[in-house]
Amino acid sequence: MFYNYFIKMIQYKTKEEVEIMRQSCLLVGKTHAEVAKVLKAGMTTMEVNILVEAFIRDNGGIPSFLNYHGFPYATCISVNDAVVHGFPSNTPLKDGDIISLDIGILKNGFHGDSAYTYAIGEVSEEVKKLLRITKESLYCGVEKARQGNRIGDIAFAIQEHTEKKNGYGVVRDLVGHGLGRSLHEDPQVPNYGKRGSKEKLKEGMVLAIEPMINMGVKEVLHLDDGWTVLTKDRKPSAHFEHDVHVTKHGPDILSSFDEIEKEEKINVNLSWCY
Repeated sequence: MFYNYFIKMIQYKTKEEVEIMRQSCLLVGKTHAEVAKVLKAGMTTMEVNILVEAFIRDNGGIPSFLNYHGFPYATCISVNDAVVHGFPSNTPLKDGDIISLDIGILKNGFHGDSAYTYAIGEVSEEVKKLLRITKESLYCGVEKARQGNRIGDIAFAIQEHTEKKNGYGVVRDLVGHGLGRSLHEDPQVPNYGKRGSKEKLKEGMVLAIEPMINMGVKEVLHLDDGWTVLTKDRKPSAHFEHDVHVTKHGPDILSSFDEIEKEEKINVNLSWCY
């Protein structure tokens, strides 16, 4: 997220640093799970933001996004046609809405950063498919995050699954990124591109891989608030994100969706789309 603010130079992590990072990344998943327990129609996204910030601080973390280059909230909450960087509001969520929640946490000197898109109540089969394919594409990209491959291999895998096979719009304006002591580090990780292109992947890299996929066209609009990004055709958009450590043995996913998915299945106010 916040893609204009990259630390220019790849920061390789030691094994010890990766394990510290893993705790931050797992705490992001636990925070998501707290939201998944209670999310329902009638709840406001401002209530979600308050819950998220309180849980992070109660667990010894600091919200990474709050006041980051002026962003005024603890989390990015984007509803329906909002792709990313949405502001929380006092507007109640409705049955049939989808809500992308992007959470960052700084703890013990390292950031975790993970996004997940939820379906409120009953959503259309068309929207369910968008969420399912976007989530699948994340794992297509993650599978390529192994030593010896290149950033372009991750990008191609995501684009092939979403755009080429399913006809969705892959956002070009916004990309994934390196992660560590800084929230945004090199390299940038696009969700479109050519196999074998861009930076070579090496052990010690940690990447935030995050497909942002539109049901319709790839083009987006930027609102006057300086942050919120909408789809140009106002069709829905989905967003999922994992933090991945590149190793010689393959991708090591530092974040987790396990607790989120468990609570998502239990909560009768959410649709299970996957």
